[in-house]
Amino acid sequence: MNPTLASFISLLLLAGWTAAPCRGAISAVRRTAPAQPVPAAGAAQRAPTHANVAYGKHERQVLDFYKAKSDKPAPVVFYIHGGGWVSGDKARVGGLESFLAAGLSVVSINYRYSTQAHLAGVKPPVQWPLADAARALQFVRSKATEWNLDKQRIGATGGSAGACSSLWLAFHDDMADAKSADPIARESTRLWCAAVQGAQTSLDPQQLKEWTPNSRYGGHAFGFMPDPKDTKTRDTQFAAFLAAREEVLPWIKMYSPYEHVSAGDPPVYLHYSAPPALGQEQKDPTHTANYGVKLEEKCKATGLECELVYPGAPRVKHANLVDYLVATLKGPHPRQPAAPR
Repeated sequence: MNPTLASFISLLLLAGWTAAPCRGAISAVRRTAPAQPVPAAGAAQRAPTHANVAYGKHERQVLDFYKAKSDKPAPVVFYIHGGGWVSGDKARVGGLESFLAAGLSVVSINYRYSTQAHLAGVKPPVQWPLADAARALQFVRSKATEWNLDKQRIGATGGSAGACSSLWLAFHDDMADAKSADPIARESTRLWCAAVQGAQTSLDPQQLKEWTPNSRYGGHAFGFMPDPKDTKTRDTQFAAFLAAREEVLPWIKMYSPYEHVSAGDPPVYLHYSAPPALGQEQKDPTHTANYGVKLEEKCKATGLECELVYPGAPRVKHANLVDYLVATLKGPHPRQPAAPR
């Protein structure tokens, strides 16, 4: 891939947008639906069916809902924006028109930033954005009848931190509380699938250093950020994070997606804009395909379906995450064989 294009895609990920991959980089792909490129900055996007629906009390705990035309309950694309958990917004959803045209409703969420959690004394700060993702998912399920949704067929997607949150939901045990007096809390947090872009699959600094020697991301999730009011300080304390690994290991095991992979989890699709190079420094270590290679290894060892896509990747079945989500959310249950024809 052209280095300029790769850098541009990385910027899109950091801004929280989901882009379709460079199609010239992938061959022999089975297409299932036309891909919808991300709208250019400033381009018009249709208004949500319901905008800024509150799923909590904080100003950031709101979501937008785009309703697909469907005679039966529609599958749902659950979009979590990127931005390192310190920035970004739900306003732009890549592939929106393709999803709606295919009969998939779309939800795009905002969530409390980790920096807001840090300033509030919450430990670890990543608790807020991930807890909000789970709560928003439960809220959407509680709206299934009102919004004509298939509450089983929900696929999470997003780029960068939104991708990490999506994978955390995909692999985490169900967080439903059957005994809760709150009906929303009784709803499931399990997904049908997840399809993500530029995902950080682990938050363990030791793993990250082994996979990519110049890793710098993740410390802020656990409070290693000198000034939570200045997002430019986000990735400045990786060495301190690595040195304190044993101290924060219980938190890492709670919030790193890699730690939750187990049999019976839903299938995932991982897209990266550049090929992997394990053990080598990367131009963009925060979104390197090295993350995907190691997660794919663990998924295969656990018996889970994981489609890893990057320029030149083998065994690519879907050109991009839009194609994957349309095919998977409208197909047979991903953990069951297809019915005989």
